[in-house]
Amino acid sequence: MKERPEPRGEAPLDDVERMMRELVSAEIPGRGGQMVMEQLTSGGKRLRPRIVLAAAEALRVPRRTAVAWAVAIELLHNATLVHDDVQDGDRFRRGRPTVWARHGAAQAINAGDAMLMLPFLALRSLQPSERGILSSVLAAYSVETVRGQIAELDLLPNEQLDWESYLSAAAGKTGALFALPVVGVAALAGLDEEEARDMGAPFDRLGVAFQVMDDVRDLYGKKGRNVVGSDLREGKVSALVVTHLERCPQDRRWLLEVLGASRESTPEAGVERAITAFRESGALALALERARRLRDEAEGSPVFENYPALRKVLAGLADACSAPADLMLQGVA
Repeated sequence: MKERPEPRGEAPLDDVERMMRELVSAEIPGRGGQMVMEQLTSGGKRLRPRIVLAAAEALRVPRRTAVAWAVAIELLHNATLVHDDVQDGDRFRRGRPTVWARHGAAQAINAGDAMLMLPFLALRSLQPSERGILSSVLAAYSVETVRGQIAELDLLPNEQLDWESYLSAAAGKTGALFALPVVGVAALAGLDEEEARDMGAPFDRLGVAFQVMDDVRDLYGKKGRNVVGSDLREGKVSALVVTHLERCPQDRRWLLEVLGASRESTPEAGVERAITAFRESGALALALERARRLRDEAEGSPVFENYPALRKVLAGLADACSAPADLMLQGVA
């Protein structure tokens, strides 16, 4: 791959933020751009762009190429969040009103659709060969993410309340968007398709660990949705639900009643009962342990034997999958 001059004077993440703003301003003027920017400026750790930039440095992929890929990934991620909020009926994310809560579901879908297309426009600045590689990878993992979302929404109607079904859905919905940044960078570094996917696999596992911790945070921590137990209220089959039912299958009926109620009619007593039951059954502790095991599996992947610099990238991300401070303060973790 031909090296190009590297821009100087700003941190790469600043370049990502600037490129997103410029792209939205140029391609979606007016209300559409306003909705997209509301979502992009609502907060978040920018984990996925950070993965791209760190992996690119580890594999010596040019910074300019990495920034465009990081922009594409962050836009795709936020598109899924906008659509997810519509599907789940969540009115708050990161402590702020969601796009659909401000503008209505129809316009939020439009904003999310725009952010599904913008990633391909973000890649226009790259060489044709680079665009071809990344566009193919982007489309494939986008489909995988949708598959995971479909699978998650099917868990409750099909009463698939087991750990393996949960893992499969989480790997698609969350794991794919942790793996995708690395797979794209690996492809740019000259690895073939199989090698690139193998390199992304441990990041997929880390993404699942992150999802388990996110499920725990929803009930016992602070998730920025202005209500405790949002997952239960929206009928989500979480890591806590499936782990508790492994230990207490006799609770299946009342948990299904709580999960099956509409968001507005979910009984507060049911949420409180779940909070107590998951702790007393040991499901909470086991879910946290499962997240730790997933993280350890990711860090111990043999793929890092040939690419030790990438192990450091993953190890740095693993902190995001550890028990957050608000859980530690409650004595949960």
